[in-house]
Amino acid sequence: MIRPVRSAYGPDHADIYDALYAGRGKDYAAEAGALVHEARARRPDAASLLDVGCGTGGHLAHFRRYFPDVSGVEPSEAMRAKASARVPGVPVLPGDVESFATGRTYAVVTCLFSVIGYAASLDGAIARLAAHLDPGGVLIVEPWMFPEQYDVGHVGNDFVRAGDRAIFRMSHSGRDGDVSVLTMHYLVGSAGGVHHFTDVHRLRLAGEDRYHRAFAAAGLTATYQWPAFGRGLFVATAAPT
Repeated sequence: MIRPVRSAYGPDHADIYDALYAGRGKDYAAEAGALVHEARARRPDAASLLDVGCGTGGHLAHFRRYFPDVSGVEPSEAMRAKASARVPGVPVLPGDVESFATGRTYAVVTCLFSVIGYAASLDGAIARLAAHLDPGGVLIVEPWMFPEQYDVGHVGNDFVRAGDRAIFRMSHSGRDGDVSVLTMHYLVGSAGGVHHFTDVHRLRLAGEDRYHRAFAAAGLTATYQWPAFGRGLFVATAAPT
C-alpha cells in the first residue's frame, strides 16, 4: 500500500494548506469554471457533482454555484473538517479514492490535484470513480506526474506570508521503483514561535498510456488535454443507457 494520505494531511498540514496554495496563486474559481465547461460540453444537463479527494473544499465552494447537488469525499479527518466548515450543508464524506462508497451516482465526478497518485491500484481507483457515474456521466481526473516528467533529486521551496504567519516549505523528490517519494519540511512562524513538521507523500508514477488503459478497463472513453491547469486533465465519459 502506498497511501499515507491521512498522516500526510494531518492537522498541521490542514492548518496551513489554504494559505500556502493561496500564496502560490492557485485559483480555485477559475479552475472550477474550466472544469464545469468541460463537463457541460459533454453533459449539458449535468446537475450533480462529486469531488473525490476534495481536500479543504476549495473547488467544492465554487462547484456549488454551478450545480444544485454537490458532495465531496476526503480521507483526512483534518482536511474534511476544514471542507465542512467552508461549504456548510454540503456532504463531505470519509473515504479514499479506491474504497469510497456514497450509495449513489452523479452526472460529474472529479478527482483533482493529483489525488489519483495516492492509489495503490490505478485500475481500482478508476473503476471506483466510474462506478459512481450516471449513464453518460463525465469523469475528470487530474493525474500525478508521468514518469518522464518526474525529476528525482529536485529540491523545491515556497515562502508565503499569511496574516501574522510566515510559512516556508522545502521539498525533496525521491523515488522508490514506480513510486515517487516527496519529503516535505515545513517551518511555520508566528508571534507564538516557530513550529517545524515533516510529512512524506508517496504517489505512484504512471504514463499516459497506462491511464488510458485504466479508463478503457472501466468502460470509459477518455481524452487527455495538455496544456491544461496543473498537470493536464483526463476527461472521460461513460456509455449512455
